[in-house]
Amino acid sequence: MTAEETIGIGDVAAAGQATVYDLFHARARHWPEAVALSTGGVTRTYGEMDRRVQCLASAFQAQGLSRGDRIALLSENRFEYAEVQMAAALLGVIVACQNWRLSGAELGHCIELVSPRLVIVSSLFRDAFHAIGVDVESWVLEDDYESLVASASPIAKRPAATPEDGLVILYTSGTTGLPKGALISHRAEIARMTVYRMDFGAGTGDGFVAWAPMFHMGSTDQVLCTLMSGGIVHIIDGLAPREIVAVMQQHTLGWMLLMPGSIEPIVDILEAEKVRVRGIRAVGAMVDLVPRALAMELSRLTGAPYLNSFGSTETGLPPLSGRLMAEGELTGSLSKWPSALADIRLVDEEGRDVPDGTPGEMALRGPTVFSGYWNAPEANASDFRDGRFLMGDMFTRNADGSYDFVDRAKYMIKSGGENIYPAEIERVLLADPRVRDAVVVRKPDARWGEVPVAFVARNGGDLDAAGIEAMCRASLAGYKRPKEVRFVEYDDLPRSTTGKIVRHEIERQLKDEGA
Repeated sequence: MTAEETIGIGDVAAAGQATVYDLFHARARHWPEAVALSTGGVTRTYGEMDRRVQCLASAFQAQGLSRGDRIALLSENRFEYAEVQMAAALLGVIVACQNWRLSGAELGHCIELVSPRLVIVSSLFRDAFHAIGVDVESWVLEDDYESLVASASPIAKRPAATPEDGLVILYTSGTTGLPKGALISHRAEIARMTVYRMDFGAGTGDGFVAWAPMFHMGSTDQVLCTLMSGGIVHIIDGLAPREIVAVMQQHTLGWMLLMPGSIEPIVDILEAEKVRVRGIRAVGAMVDLVPRALAMELSRLTGAPYLNSFGSTETGLPPLSGRLMAEGELTGSLSKWPSALADIRLVDEEGRDVPDGTPGEMALRGPTVFSGYWNAPEANASDFRDGRFLMGDMFTRNADGSYDFVDRAKYMIKSGGENIYPAEIERVLLADPRVRDAVVVRKPDARWGEVPVAFVARNGGDLDAAGIEAMCRASLAGYKRPKEVRFVEYDDLPRSTTGKIVRHEIERQLKDEGA
């Protein structure tokens, strides 16, 4: 008798599968008294959270929700956010995490895009939701949600959710058009957790500070990762520097996520109050978008290497977040190293591999990759090719296997027949300690078609346009040097919710003033 005849094929396959909830539940079963969630001095253990999650899943079933259905979640950072995601993981339901910073029209689009069976909204955003006029069942966190969890019993029978089931939909901002919803599976979230632990060396007890909006991958991925691993998720609603520093003092952390625009207030407190952090595996993100001196200061004050990252909502930390840079390394090259579990190619417009030193579009394959854009067949047909996800980002590969970011494939300045990638210029500007931040945009030009214009926020007042020209002349070809320099206040640079400067907003300002 063969093995197939004695063992059910379904059982064999199931033994090799796990969902996000399975891994969380295993932690709760073995260490029920360990703290899972913490906020403002209030904690919830793994055992307590698991019971609430099971009761919530039962309430979802009573509402008629089943595998593959969507819940739209509109809330600030709080315990319930993680509970909703984990209860959905138990059922095979998908949570569409709504960006409360969007306009009413954009928010309405994002909710209607996913056709939710249920909307869960906090009282803080209840009026904004009702103003949209979407006709769908809704629960308010402070009212309906708590009463339903309290009255429900733990789920009696677990559904057969699978690793390829969608778990969350996170919306990508883009520079034009309406947001797209990226569907991320259990498989992708488990793989993202694995990459985090492989590349950062994070341990079971290392926590995470979820201060960035939980509708972003920066928080959601790491919240789920931490709950699957047994650490504490410290939930803070927004950038609250003193609360963040207090957690850094008292707890060991894996990755202390700090994005451009959020670093300075943390550095100010650490420096002024001589704070000693307890232990951090990695700090920061996107080091090439941060002034070198500021990155070095954060690394020095925390005693942690700086994360030289490049990832996306669609791919998680990969493809190029494999390099942690000690303070002393931050004076040299900022080339990026591949992440674990990332199969990388750089390709031209025909899908052919490009040689070292030649810009090519990042084409990624690996288990962290998302499951496509929700209800967007044209975008999926365009962005997936030959079994890979085309990220829309241009890189060059170096002989040592490292990579250098060039720019977005679709954001290029075409000047007199030459292609100029703004990031090349920005790297030169940000390397100077007199520059606090900088961005380069394109401006129409009667002679050249387009020319680069630099917007620079200074550290002090001893830097002028001649100084900018001198530093660019030393590192850039003549056609790449900014044809105009505008000095602006740091706080006047428009930013996305992830801290990145929004180039198209500055271009719009140029257009509005008739520049």
